[in-house]
Amino acid sequence: MPSVLSRQPVQVVLTPQSAESFRSDVAHIGKSIAIKGELSGSEDVYLEGELEGRVELLDGSLTVGPDGRIRGNLQAPQIVVRGRVDGNLYGRERVELKKSAILVGDIYTPRIAIEDGAYLKGNVRSQEDIASPQTKKEGDTAAAKNSDLVSSARGEDNT
Repeated sequence: MPSVLSRQPVQVVLTPQSAESFRSDVAHIGKSIAIKGELSGSEDVYLEGELEGRVELLDGSLTVGPDGRIRGNLQAPQIVVRGRVDGNLYGRERVELKKSAILVGDIYTPRIAIEDGAYLKGNVRSQEDIASPQTKKEGDTAAAKNSDLVSSARGEDNT
């Protein structure tokens, strides 16, 4: 006797998972790795080792693991610190200092989260348009040119 298939619709149940588990392009730098130089790219980076130098990520997030140690400036859309950083953080979207974080340096970001227990020795600048280390001087020059234009416009009004 032939079996009859059910005509009831199939339900798909999605289980919540972290965003990192969906990304296959996370670069993991292990505890035994020591890097001297510049680290740049567009992937997410999870650092457990040591790095001496500048980090510049265009699209990816940077996570400094509990055993991670960095001596240099960090620039990325999102920065999460669980280890130690001696340098400035430039988080274009967000910076998080977890309770195990030790940061000696300044933070420049529009959004920040600091957990109870995190150590910070430095300043926090929270604003919408964060200048990167490279464009900071260009922005200052543009602001100076703008003030020159305003001054000369005021001078024309006084004649």
